[in-house]
Amino acid sequence: MRFFATTFLGLALAALAAGCGIPQEQYDADMAKLKAEIDKARGEALGLQAQLDKLAAEKQSLESEIQALKDELTRLTGERDANANAVAKAKARIEMFKSMLAKFKKMMESGKIKIRIANNKMIVEMASAILFPSGKAKLSEEGEVALSEVASILATIGDRAFQVAGHTDNIPIDNKNFGSNWELSAARAVAVVEFMIEKGMAPENLSAAGYADTQPVAGNLSEEGRAQNRRIEIVLQPSLDELPDLSSLEKMVD
Repeated sequence: MRFFATTFLGLALAALAAGCGIPQEQYDADMAKLKAEIDKARGEALGLQAQLDKLAAEKQSLESEIQALKDELTRLTGERDANANAVAKAKARIEMFKSMLAKFKKMMESGKIKIRIANNKMIVEMASAILFPSGKAKLSEEGEVALSEVASILATIGDRAFQVAGHTDNIPIDNKNFGSNWELSAARAVAVVEFMIEKGMAPENLSAAGYADTQPVAGNLSEEGRAQNRRIEIVLQPSLDELPDLSSLEKMVD
């Protein structure tokens, strides 16, 4: 608007000058002055536009930074909530283990069972000598009594899976019922699972595995060490929310 007004003013002055008989020299000076003012106005307009463009760019940059900060805040809030949830679950898990230890205290003191923590799992260990006659997979009366007590405690944990693992020493078995320590360890694990089901434990929460002599807890050079290796382990399996999230690998296995 200023440019058009100045131009109009210049034309008007020019006409006035021509009508009034202003000397050419004065006229040229006035026109030069008006042209200088017009050029200055154009320069100022360009300068203002440049400032506006700069401010617009700065505004866009600030908006991008604000959005990035909001996104980071959302991420950190999510991590905080996830960590708090994980801590709460870990505390609940520890309290559950403490409760189980308290319930198993008498059996531990009597030597009927041992409790171990390995690979972040709680393991209830029972000596094969308590549960089974030598070389057999049928529970003894003493074994049934001890296992009944264990099952009654484990049955109170409804949201956990348990794996019953049979283990032997490294002395090869030599009888008509089992061709190897693999067969003996597996048969003993199955016998324990079946008995625990009879005592009220949910079948879907139980599994059986035989490991023969592959996972010793003591040396096999002495009778004492071999006796420790002949054992049944009842392993509390982690729940789904305690396992690592592998969803990011789904595309790799499709």
